[in-house]
Amino acid sequence: REIKLRNYEPEDEELKKRKLPKAKPPSVEDKVKDQLEAAKPEPIIEEVDLTNLAPRKPDWDLKRDVAKKLEKLEKRTQRAIAELIRERLKGQEEELASAVGSAKQEGSDSD
Repeated sequence: REIKLRNYEPEDEELKKRKLPKAKPPSVEDKVKDQLEAAKPEPIIEEVDLTNLAPRKPDWDLKRDVAKKLEKLEKRTQRAIAELIRERLKGQEEELASAVGSAKQEGSDSD
């Protein structure tokens, strides 16, 4: 093995020959410039959609899970409303028929 002296200052002339020259530190400014240039992001997307960046509301998963059940309930509600409307229309038809019938009876009595 060959001895390499980096930090030791030998007094012996033979050892002084084996001493390595002092290393010059690399330029930090060049490394920093390279890192800064590498860190600059290139604009990939020119326009940013803010709806995608906004956080979701805390109850979004509950709404998602309940959506199917709400669809079924909405259908049942629509059917019930339609049935109530039909019943009212039938009631109005009966009232109208009785009113027409009574009007005919009153008209025939007066003749």
